[in-house]
Amino acid sequence: MEAGACDNAGAPFIERSSGQGDLSGSSDEGEGTMDKETVPAAERAVETESMLKRLFGFEKEDLSSWHRLVCLLNRPTDPASLGIFRFLFGMIMAIDITQERGLSHLDYKYLDGAPVCRFPLFSFLQPLPLDYMYLVYVVMLFGAVGIMLGCFYRLSCLMFISTYWYIFFLDKTAWNNHSYLYGLIGFQLTFMDANRYWSIDGLRNPKKKNSQVPLWNYTLLRFQIFIVYFIAGIKKLDADWVEGYSMSYLAHHWLFDPFRMILPNEMVSLLVVHGGGLCLDLSAGYLLFFDATRPFGIFFVSYFHCMNSQLFSIGMFAYTMLATSPLFCYPDWPRHFFARFPEILRPVLPLTSPPPQPSTSCVYPDLSPAPKASKTRFKHKLATLFTILYLAEQFFLPYSHFITQGYNNWTNGLYGYSWDMMVHSRSHQHVKITYKDGKTGDVGYLNPGVFTQSRRWKDHGDMLKQYATCLSRHLPHYNISDPEIYFDIWVSINERFQQRIFDPRVNIVKADWSPFRPNPWLMPLLVDLSPWRTKFQEIEGSLDNQTEIVFIADFPGLLLENYVSEDLGNTSVQVLQGQLNVEIVDEKKNYTLQPGEQKQLPAGAYHKVYTVSEGPSCYMYIYVNTTEAALQRNFTKLFELQERVRNGTETEPLPPELQSLITGENEGSEANVMDPVVQLFLRRQRRMKEVKKRREANVCERLNRFTVKKYYMLRRAFLMTAIAMRNLAVGLPPLEQLTREVAFANMKEPESEASQDLKDEVGHDEL
Repeated sequence: MEAGACDNAGAPFIERSSGQGDLSGSSDEGEGTMDKETVPAAERAVETESMLKRLFGFEKEDLSSWHRLVCLLNRPTDPASLGIFRFLFGMIMAIDITQERGLSHLDYKYLDGAPVCRFPLFSFLQPLPLDYMYLVYVVMLFGAVGIMLGCFYRLSCLMFISTYWYIFFLDKTAWNNHSYLYGLIGFQLTFMDANRYWSIDGLRNPKKKNSQVPLWNYTLLRFQIFIVYFIAGIKKLDADWVEGYSMSYLAHHWLFDPFRMILPNEMVSLLVVHGGGLCLDLSAGYLLFFDATRPFGIFFVSYFHCMNSQLFSIGMFAYTMLATSPLFCYPDWPRHFFARFPEILRPVLPLTSPPPQPSTSCVYPDLSPAPKASKTRFKHKLATLFTILYLAEQFFLPYSHFITQGYNNWTNGLYGYSWDMMVHSRSHQHVKITYKDGKTGDVGYLNPGVFTQSRRWKDHGDMLKQYATCLSRHLPHYNISDPEIYFDIWVSINERFQQRIFDPRVNIVKADWSPFRPNPWLMPLLVDLSPWRTKFQEIEGSLDNQTEIVFIADFPGLLLENYVSEDLGNTSVQVLQGQLNVEIVDEKKNYTLQPGEQKQLPAGAYHKVYTVSEGPSCYMYIYVNTTEAALQRNFTKLFELQERVRNGTETEPLPPELQSLITGENEGSEANVMDPVVQLFLRRQRRMKEVKKRREANVCERLNRFTVKKYYMLRRAFLMTAIAMRNLAVGLPPLEQLTREVAFANMKEPESEASQDLKDEVGHDEL
């Protein structure tokens, strides 16, 4: 064989053909024969090699040397499936830019001159002026459209990924796994020949049109999707997920109604939500990989992603994953699929014939009709090295948290690149920000979330450090010198006790933090108390519908200062474990409580709870919202009266203040009602009526509502972008004109105002 040339052994990885390749070597007739014991062994060896080739698409000899590996990963492959994926990914990203990337509300996020604390990955990254941020998004949008059309493909990829990763690194609070995946796929496509099929570049350059692509183009994308599924499954082997504590609330969603017909909610949560999610993630990559299981794999992952699109607000992620599934099919599947369409549509559809032409990007065997490309070149070796290093990095990065220890909290690393999707759910009960003037010693409190538009800083030490540093820069403008900032944040993760996540005694402005060292002011998660979660369910099950409960755990030597609202007229604290000292501030009295003991707390007053035991204490607040309970009783009476009047069983005439029960059900009419209870009742009735109307809407009404909503969102994105581009081109107009233009862009659909009332009422999250 010529040096640097590839032989014809084996088939391309995963590009399996229906016929079998020549797996055995030939022998001369004069060599003699094998004995009877040797023949079966040789046949079994051939069968083993044939099975390997049928399953994986290559022979083990293809991995026996660097040269053979280069030949394997650069073997010619049909570009059809890759071209279809390129089109779908570009289209989905163009839609995503206006939605989850935020083009439709960009002015709210990057308003010039607003004192906003931001959370970039690198401190030197800052947003550009607003009009230039719109320009960044325009470049990203044109890049996504260029990827979709395969027009100036390489330039379009660079336009997309450069702006996308800039936006991504600019705000850690917006990180999630699927946004990270979009950036990875865009990065991969930049190096691939995905414009060789169904692209404008192919029309412009005949050498690119319908030309073969190297196998590593498919290998990289397939392994990336395999990693997403498989690592997500590995992360779900966490005990909280296996025991059903991560996403237990999902079992109440209407999508699981069919399962609740045969299983109780607890079993739906444990077996369907958690067990089904674990099994699917662990097996999806394997099901999609093999021919025999691929139909089942595509069915289950499609069902899974369609459900996720309804369960979570995850933008275009579900549709992106649906678009990746055909990558696991034979690369020429689009040719067979579109060949079934009528001839009249062929000019606008992807090519079905002729077969793809040779390409210099591939390495061909000796018998190939493309002898100029039969040798391995430097670019082929570089592509192979890139594939290996990239996949190794992707397998390593989800477990690299031992390096970036400063980003570890109760969970490892920054959320968004470890594929630990939905493994941890959090609830925040109490957040207090205290500042202290460094010169005068004056102490005050800040509204949680002041100067920021995000809430994720509560759970991450690196963001808390950035937030405290930002506050220390803003507070001097309010006559607070050399401020010290203290955070008291209470969090429950996966239905555990509410407990502090950071030390409230540490001044975060001066606190030490490094990305490569453990956070010294992070409080440990009290995992030893996790078994209490089964008791929580028993305690909650013993309460009536009006009584609410909050479970608290605290560390020795610390205290919780709390205020009981006047609405909570029946509030008490009860010890579960450890020893407490409860101080009623107004009474200036202290009460020591042992496990099982309970203390009534006065409403409208402050109290302090000290943990005085040697170990952590556990206790619970038990309270009834007496104001809300009285309001519900009044609502019940008004509803019963309304029903009696409607069915004619009410014999007594209604007093004037209650006449609106019959005449005041129309939208906005409750504003004319004088009685506040009746006014709230009518507003609630109208809201329930609107909710019922939306839930019972038919498919056409839902589609119309969806279309109108998306139209106004896209309309605002386009108009605000046009205003920004005009400002950059010719300068700012007079303020009155700019105000009118923005007001025109902000015009909403007629039902948008009423829809604001459809949000669920917020309960009492804090005592």
